[in-house]
Amino acid sequence: VSAMNAKTSSAGEEEASGMSNETLGEAKRQQVIRVAYVIAALDLTFLFMQMGLVPYLGKSLGLDSVGFGYLQTIFGVLQLVGGYIFGRFADQFGARAALILSCASASFFFLLMSLSTNIPLLFLSRLPGVFMHGIPGAQKVITDVTTPSQRAGALGKLGFCFGVGIITGSTMGGVLSTKFGVYVPTYVGLVGSLINTLIAVVWIPSQTKPKSDHHRTEHSTSPSGSLFSIREILRLMKFPGVMEVFIVKVFAGFPIGLFMIMFSIISMDFFGLEAVESGYLMSYFGVLQMVVQGLVVGNLASRCSEMTLLRVSVFVFACVGLGMALMRTVWHYCIIAAPLVFAFSMLATITDSILTKAVPSSDTGAMLGICASVQPLTRTVGPTIGGVLYKQFGVSSFGYLQLMVNLGLFVYLLKSKIPLEEMKS
Repeated sequence: VSAMNAKTSSAGEEEASGMSNETLGEAKRQQVIRVAYVIAALDLTFLFMQMGLVPYLGKSLGLDSVGFGYLQTIFGVLQLVGGYIFGRFADQFGARAALILSCASASFFFLLMSLSTNIPLLFLSRLPGVFMHGIPGAQKVITDVTTPSQRAGALGKLGFCFGVGIITGSTMGGVLSTKFGVYVPTYVGLVGSLINTLIAVVWIPSQTKPKSDHHRTEHSTSPSGSLFSIREILRLMKFPGVMEVFIVKVFAGFPIGLFMIMFSIISMDFFGLEAVESGYLMSYFGVLQMVVQGLVVGNLASRCSEMTLLRVSVFVFACVGLGMALMRTVWHYCIIAAPLVFAFSMLATITDSILTKAVPSSDTGAMLGICASVQPLTRTVGPTIGGVLYKQFGVSSFGYLQLMVNLGLFVYLLKSKIPLEEMKS
């Protein structure tokens, strides 16, 4: 951060006054993208830090497994509803304002967690989650400052931030809570989120879109100007190719989403892992995520068409489903994890890139918000569906479901001609 501060000190006044994308040189755009990566990595680090903390905090307050499920469901619903609202906010007030809102909400979130000395306060601490969308905020910044040809590669590198967050956050949360107490990670998250807010205020330009896009935004938002509108969601889905790609995005990753929701139980019952071994496995996933999205996704995006990569990711998902149906040990799962991470990362990056290109630039934030609601939707309905599948049919059921769904989607993508049109400003 200090290095960035030294490089940008001479241009600080320009950025604070609202520098447009047209006046941003290539070096300046790359700098803004790097700052977005830093904010995303820190945000994910603090998020994963508290994810490992909440079960122990809830247990110390007397929260049982059913209550913990309610707590997770409430957070999922808030994220689901807030994703689109956050995207609309970013479209109307700018990516910088949206990032500041996300970081400030995270600060309030950790403040309430640090004060959670009883179960009602712990449930109350979930409320700021409605505006905690650091990754969509960073995606909005990157979408505004990149050209369509650069977008997939730049968005793909956000997965590297995810890897950093899951490794650093999980490790820090465990060490801090063990050595210094269960509330110490919340204090670190509070201070870190405040620093993140300051970074967004100082280094993200107040206007990241080109002037032409900014002028267009002012005249193309919905007449009501409301932050949540079903009519606006339906309007976005009517653009060529949007509905088809969004359906693929939702259903291709849904079966593996169910598996990941049940993974903590599966790791104990099916794989027989201890808590420490589960932590090592999560770190392994984080390393794979960093390698795949940092080195593989961007390079492939610059060499292959987006529709080709979408088909490849769905086909690899189907192969992963077959592997999951046949796996018996944790070592089998470690082998499957590599193509799994590749398919998951590629699908998320390519669909986000396609969908933001298919809508007007004034609606990219709303589109990213809708995309960000897919995972909270899975976390909301997933525990019930995943629990039934695991109890009635076992671990292999997740693999067979993954195989059947993605084979169907692959055939659909081969036969249908999805009209992918880049929306011109």
